[in-house]
Amino acid sequence: METLKQRMEAYWTQRADDFSQQRLKEFEGKRHDLWMKELEKYIPMDRSLDILDIGTGPGFFAALLASRGHHVTGIDLTPDMIRAAKKMSGHLGIHADFYVMDAEKPEFAPESFDVIVSRNLTWTLPHMDKAYQAWYKLLRKDGFMVNFDGDYCREKPMEISSANHAHEDLSAEMVEEYECLKADLRNVQRPRPQWDQELLKAAGFSKIQVDTSLWQRIYGVKDEFYYPTPIFTIAAYV
Repeated sequence: METLKQRMEAYWTQRADDFSQQRLKEFEGKRHDLWMKELEKYIPMDRSLDILDIGTGPGFFAALLASRGHHVTGIDLTPDMIRAAKKMSGHLGIHADFYVMDAEKPEFAPESFDVIVSRNLTWTLPHMDKAYQAWYKLLRKDGFMVNFDGDYCREKPMEISSANHAHEDLSAEMVEEYECLKADLRNVQRPRPQWDQELLKAAGFSKIQVDTSLWQRIYGVKDEFYYPTPIFTIAAYV
C-alpha cells in the first residue's frame, strides 16, 4: 500500500508538465510583479541572501528571488518537478541550485540559510510539525520563514470545478485523487492558519505574523491562474 507521501509524489509527477507551463506563464506575465510585491514585503532585496525554497515545484519562487541577486536553493520531493525547475531556470537564464529532497527532512547543515520560502507546500505534509521544527534549525540568527499557503484540505469539493481557474483542465481521475489526498490530510491537520501559529511557536519561532488577505491581491482577477480557496501568508522569525 502506498504511503501518503508516495501518492502525493505520484500526483505531482503527473501534473509536472502542465504545472510548470503555468508557472512559466506566471513568471512572464502580470503575476510576476504581484508575487514579487508580496516577497518584497518580507525579504530585503538590497543585498544577497541565502534562501531555501521548499517545495519549489518548477522553481517559480526560486527564479523570482534569484533574479534579484539572491543565492537560492530549491528542493522538492518530486524528481520531475526538479527537472522542470532546472529547465525553467535555464530557459530564463537564471541560476539556482535544485535538489530532490523531503520537505519534512531537509538535508542541510544547521543555520545554512537566512530565509526560507514556501508556496502551496505545507498543506501536502502529513507531519507539518516535524517540518517546521526542521526548518527552524536551518535558519541563522535573525533568519525567518515566509510561507504562502491555503487550508486546501477544507475547501469545498465543488470549488475545483469552477470555471476559469487553475484546476479546470484536470482529468476526472486526477480530481478524484486530489479529493482523496485532501480527505486523508484532513485527518492529520487542524484548521489553518491558526494551527500553523501553534506549531511555529512550539518549533521555537519567536515572532509570527499572519496575513489572511493575500488571496484578494493574488486572485482578484478570475484568469487561468485563479483559484477560489483563500490563501494566506505566515512569516515566522527566529
